Order: sequence, then C-alpha cells, then structure tokens
Amino acid sequence: MKKLFSLSLALSGAVQVWACTNFIVTKGASETGACIISYAADSHTLYGELYHFAASAHDKGAVRKVYEWDTHKYLCDIPEPAVTYNVVGNMNEHALAIGETTYGGRAELHDTAGKLDYGSLIYIALQRSKTAREAIKVITNLIEKHGYCSEGESFSIADPDEAWIFEMIGKGSREVKNAKGKPFARGAVWVAVRIPDGYVSAHANQPRIQTFALADGKKSITATQMNKNFPATAEVVYADDVIEFARACGYFKGNDKDFSFSDTYSPIDFDGARFRDARVWSFFKSVNDDMQQYLDYAMGRNLSQRMPLYIKPNRKLGVRDIAAAMRDHYEGTPMDMRTDIGAGAYGVPYRWRPLTWELDGVKYIHERATATQQTGFWFVAESRAPYGILWFGMDDAATSCLTPIFGCSTDVPECFRQGNGDMLTYSPTSAFWLFNRVANFAYSRYDAMSADILKVQKDFEEESYRIVDNLFVQMKNMEMEKAAKQDLQTKMLTEFSIIRADKLFKRWQELDNYLLVKYIDGNIKKEKGGSFERTPEGIAPAPLQPQLPEKIRRAIVNDNGEILKQR
Repeated sequence: MKKLFSLSLALSGAVQVWACTNFIVTKGASETGACIISYAADSHTLYGELYHFAASAHDKGAVRKVYEWDTHKYLCDIPEPAVTYNVVGNMNEHALAIGETTYGGRAELHDTAGKLDYGSLIYIALQRSKTAREAIKVITNLIEKHGYCSEGESFSIADPDEAWIFEMIGKGSREVKNAKGKPFARGAVWVAVRIPDGYVSAHANQPRIQTFALADGKKSITATQMNKNFPATAEVVYADDVIEFARACGYFKGNDKDFSFSDTYSPIDFDGARFRDARVWSFFKSVNDDMQQYLDYAMGRNLSQRMPLYIKPNRKLGVRDIAAAMRDHYEGTPMDMRTDIGAGAYGVPYRWRPLTWELDGVKYIHERATATQQTGFWFVAESRAPYGILWFGMDDAATSCLTPIFGCSTDVPECFRQGNGDMLTYSPTSAFWLFNRVANFAYSRYDAMSADILKVQKDFEEESYRIVDNLFVQMKNMEMEKAAKQDLQTKMLTEFSIIRADKLFKRWQELDNYLLVKYIDGNIKKEKGGSFERTPEGIAPAPLQPQLPEKIRRAIVNDNGEILKQR
C-alpha cells in the first residue's frame, strides 16, 4: 500500500513507508498442504471492500482502462486478452493469490511517466494468470511495454504449488545509458525468488532479497541461499539489467556475485529495521527459536545482522497461526506496545500518528506493529486446491474476524460490496463501518473489551475452519460429471461464502450492542450465566468500577498530586 509523503521528508527526497505486512508459507510448511500468504492493506484513506472481477471473454481489439488503485486516476488503456479469470479480492478461481508491501526505495527511481501502478498490476495479473510463474511474467511483460509508475514494491505470489517473493522498482524519469551508450529500456528492475518448499518468508515495506545466485545468459536458475542457519535451495528469476542498471546509476561498483537488490535499491536504515523488518522478525520468532539472535537488528541497533530471506518453521502452520501473526503487537518483546505509559490505563497497543516525535531536542518513536488501526482490509489466502479460500477481514486485524470467501465465488456479500459506503459516507450495512465502530469503542478500554471481542472472534473462526474442512471432504466425495460438478460446486461455494459473511455481520452487530451496554460511561456491568445481572426488581445493580493501574495513578500524582490530594 502506497503511503503519503510527509512534507519534510518529501522535500529531502526520503519517503515514509510503514504500511502493509505479508507473511508467506509454502505448502511443505503448511498443515493442509496449501501455500498461504497474508496481507494487510494498511492506509489511513483506504476504504475496505471486497473487489470482484467476473470471468469474461473479450472480443479482438477490446481494451481495459487502467486506473491507479490508490488515487483512482486514469492512467492508460491496455489490450485485453481473449479470456480473463474470475477474481474475488486478491485471489482468483485458480487459487492464485497476490499481496504486496510498498517500500519506496530510491526516490529518483519513481517514474511518474509510467502507465501502470502496483495495485492495478495485481488485479490484472490475477485476471490473466493461473500460476505464480505466469503472474510474474504478466507483470514484467506489462511494465516492459507500458512502464511502471509506482514506488518500490514487494509482492507475495502463491498458487497451490509454489510461493514466491517478487521485488521491483522503477527506473525513474531521467534517461540512463548502458555501457554501450544506449538508453535502458523502460519499465523496472526486479528479482523474484521461489521460497523453498517447507520454508516461510515475509516482508513488511522493506525489500528482503539481498544477494542471489546468477547464471550466465539464464533468467531462471537454482541457487543455494548462503546462510549457515537456514540453508535451502531456491529458484531465482530476475531482470536482465538489474545489476547493469545499478552500475550505470552509480549505485553499485562491486563484483556481480556480491550484488544485493535490497542494499542497492533501498539501503537499510533505522526506520527500515525498526518500523518494517521488525514485523518480519516478530513473525519469524513465533515459528523458529533461533530468531532471538536478530533482536538487535529488529530494534535498529545492529543493521549489519540482516535476517535471512526465509526460514524453516518449528511446526506446520495453518490459517490460525498466520491470522494470529497478523494480530501481533510485539507482545512479550521489548517492543510490547501494551507496557509503556503511552498505552494508557487500559493497555492499548496502538499509537496514533505521527510515529516519530521530538521532546527537549531528543527524537523518539512509536512502534509500528503488524496489527494496526488504519487497516482497510486484510486476508489470509489459502491456495488449497482445487479451490482457494480467501479468509477475509475488515479493519484492524486484532479486533476483527476472518470469514471464508472462495476464490471461485461469482458474487460477493452485500456487507463487503464495492460502493456500499466510502471513507466519507457511513453505511449501516457496511462491514467496514461496523468493524471500525467496534474497534474504536474497544480502544477506550482495550484490556477488557478486547477479551470480549476475542471470544466472539475465536468462536466464529473456529466454526468456519471446521465447516470449510468438511466442505473439502464433501467436494472430494461428490460423484458426478466433471463440468457439472464444477458448476454445482461454484454455485454452492458462492452461496456458502455469502451466507457465512452475512452471519459474521449479524454476529458483529450483536457484539457492538453488547459492548455498548456492558461498558457505557466507563462502567462495567456485572454478568452471570451468560447474561447481565438484574436485581430482584429487574434493574441493573451497581456496576464494577476497577481502580486505575498503579503506574497510571503514580503518573497522575507526579503530574498533579498536590492539587488532587485528599485533605
């Protein structure tokens, strides 16, 4: 997700990019044998919706109008292929899924004359590709022909068999010539690595591909990642001029074998480690005990100890694990957002923007965790053949709930539908507004309310996991002609996705009402046997009024104790 420039940094040529998080799980590391990727579309101005592009046949000469995803500005027309596939959100009917995180990179490489942006490329690739490899080809061919107008971008791309991390950055608006004096072709430089089976990876607004193996005259090779702790074989594809362009720009002068994409096109700094890669570290440490060695790097103290691109998890991972990782606030680490005075009296693991601030001439930060209040939508995409499932949620991952949307679905639930409200228009039937209302109320007394939300969240998601598992068993056992089976299953899975989302919306409306009744005016109503207590006369008894934590009381005394002292 592209972020806005802060004025001071924009003028100096640097970019603040702290949005979006992706986790990647290969099929060999997955409980169900499905590749999994996750994505949080984090933006203060993005309205959460579930996009739908129906499968279509196109006449010869048909064109597609391309609009920039972030701004909705018209960019260009491109030819349509003969056939495009059904896409729901960030997954298509072939269980191909794509997520992204924007890293910005060198400001001079942002090509404003390019015609395709990162967001449009995602949805165009989903409509035109059956596999991750095809998606990479579609994206790179399009930018070579039409140019690329976004900042540096990392993509997660997964199908039922493979998961890739694909990173690219534009070539800027200025003319750069190669060693023979000829201008470089338009488009972007890029590298893509297939995560080895049985491993996991992640990215969070900082490019993660460093050195990679090269092969003379080849664009697809097998290489071994040079890391003593996590050795594995990875397939690599890359742009022909990814190193040559860097040399021509003066970014790189060493031997080809020492070329690092990340260090060349977006050099690591404190912000890159603390605000971005720290989210990767927090996920990695939750699945591998060896990651504590990278704590100093994650905190921005030792930038020389970069983390590996991928690691071996200590167990098989499922959607539950990835959803939990997407809800992380650095709990149990030195960066735990619940523990300092900024969390207030009720342990709120959020800090309103800006993230950087200054006091008495000293610069400080607020943490940027994976779970964040400004999420538009998020998902955990399970490429589980023969039908992928987009486990889809709205708003803050920690206070929202996932519901299964099958990638073959030919319709979307009303509560997620495009056009049902917007960022400036409230809609009572919109899941985005409902989940935001619950979350924003919960921020006022987070420790207590988040526990109530977690109960409903867990109950609904666990029920959904069980139902989906049973659906896959039923589909496997269905005995009928293949075409009829596919049509029937598509219809059934579309109806199921809509019914399940409608049930979630209703359940969250009930939760919204419950929280308001229980916590109104800072009180906490007493409960017994699953309902609110009443006196014999039928009225509410005196509510609970818990004392403020000692840390907060001491802060109050230190600030204004003499005035508030009881005499």
